[in-house]
Amino acid sequence: MAVHYCSLCRRTSFTGRRHLYSTGHRRRLREALEKLQEEVGAGLGWVRDPPGPPPGALLTLLPSRSPEHRRETARFLRENRAEAALRERLVLSEEDRGRLAVVLTEALGAYEEQEEERIQQIAASIREAERRQRDTVRAALQVGAGPAASSSVTIPPRDSSHNTEQPGPSSVQTGPDLNWMESGQALTFIGHQETEGKGNVHTGAKPPWLTEEDEGDGSEKQIGPSYEEFLRQKDKQKLKKLPADRVGANFDHASQTGDSWLPSFGRVWNHGRRWQSR
Repeated sequence: MAVHYCSLCRRTSFTGRRHLYSTGHRRRLREALEKLQEEVGAGLGWVRDPPGPPPGALLTLLPSRSPEHRRETARFLRENRAEAALRERLVLSEEDRGRLAVVLTEALGAYEEQEEERIQQIAASIREAERRQRDTVRAALQVGAGPAASSSVTIPPRDSSHNTEQPGPSSVQTGPDLNWMESGQALTFIGHQETEGKGNVHTGAKPPWLTEEDEGDGSEKQIGPSYEEFLRQKDKQKLKKLPADRVGANFDHASQTGDSWLPSFGRVWNHGRRWQSR
């Protein structure tokens, strides 16, 4: 028998096209067509009498406007041996397709109007926020300019050649006060305070790549562990490979042991002749 793959059942049948007449295939085909028929019916009901916004079932009717979709639908129904009455329910007529085009155009126009209104509202809210921000900044500048205007210093009269009025507020001092020495406040010059080798390149210090390092200076620190520390760590790594419950594993090799660590037994030959210790 020929091998046949059914895309609806998603299985391979070794009985050829006899699979199209099997009970399982007919049941799956009937369930799929009933679900599609419900969606098409809901979409057609809204197209013929649109009560409100388009439902989600209307998306099922959008591909049916093309001739290719109608040909593929007819081929699917023919190959799966569907009933002839279902073809009329699933394929849109010429009148329904024309009505669908008109309804879609009206729905698209209404959607564009709603989007335009929403964009206008967003733009108005943005303009209102910018206006409030400008008012806040202007009020802050006015509050800051009040004390500065009241504490301004009167500029002494200048030569007639410089009496021409300059643009800008005339009551605000725009330059440094050159008569600050007339107030009687004397200052003492203590010299230029410069620290050699400190600061940065902007304060006159040498950059680090131009400073000379003394090789004989004992302040140099060794980078990394020493050789003795390396050997101790290596010994520790060797001890980790040994069994943990071995004899003397917990012995402290750094402890100091005196001469009296042995127990004192009686009549032990410690010194002198052996017969004298008996």
